[in-house]
Amino acid sequence: MLVHIKDIIKNAKKDNYAVGAFNVHNLESILGVAQAVIKVKSPVIIQVSESTINYLGLKPITHIVSTVAKNIAAQVPVALHLDHGKNFDVIFECINAGFTSIHIDASYLPLDENINLTKQIVEIAHAKGIWVQGEVGAIIGGHGSASKKIKNIPLANVDEVVQFVQATNVDTIAAAIGTAHGIYENEDIKINLLKQIKSKIKKPFVLHGGSGIKDAKIKKAIKEGVNIINIGSDIKIAFCSALIKNCVKNKKETDPRILLKPTILAVEKVVINKTKLFGSAGRAT
Repeated sequence: MLVHIKDIIKNAKKDNYAVGAFNVHNLESILGVAQAVIKVKSPVIIQVSESTINYLGLKPITHIVSTVAKNIAAQVPVALHLDHGKNFDVIFECINAGFTSIHIDASYLPLDENINLTKQIVEIAHAKGIWVQGEVGAIIGGHGSASKKIKNIPLANVDEVVQFVQATNVDTIAAAIGTAHGIYENEDIKINLLKQIKSKIKKPFVLHGGSGIKDAKIKKAIKEGVNIINIGSDIKIAFCSALIKNCVKNKKETDPRILLKPTILAVEKVVINKTKLFGSAGRAT
């Protein structure tokens, strides 16, 4: 069932677990996420990027998620979130479309500009009861990318994160603490940096670039106050691997439903494993 993201995060903070925010791209990936959280009884955040909105259209993706949440995942809490919003028009459309949370990503700008832009979005979103996620310290890389190393992973400055949160009044905060979008051998979670941020900020913390991080580090980060963990690359890679394998195996197949069906189970498997790792499995009420 569709709920406000604040209801999901309130319980996660209280009971010290994290909720997965899973990037979806089409009907099959949405079904994979939904079927997984039903099986393990986990709350979930379904998030879409601007590129997914450009691909499917805002109204179709909103209605698909809403329909799946109401009819297939009716027994678990589902929140709809915009991931990495950079286009103001898209952000405003999502606010008006029923998203309960939007991410304004101006982290690529100087801090003062990031603050000013984020404050504008917060003012508009809060007037409609919508949560806003802000970001300090750009999260580099690309969703779905996978290689041995990525150069120059940035780290957020603690004082700048504190200044940003106090000036903008965002509801959730994402900060660069050593992870990257994609899967790389040298990305990591700087636990000490996370602890410093959390000691000064009580807002829910969002870990971007959750794919490819060792389970032990994920568990430690949750213990130190990570409340939301974004998973994009693991979804993309599992989906595409299953699709490619099935297409190679069935080169003469002309029914797209048969070719796409294994992708649903591939996404489902990823989400089941992540919800168990994050501690959200069994938390749906």
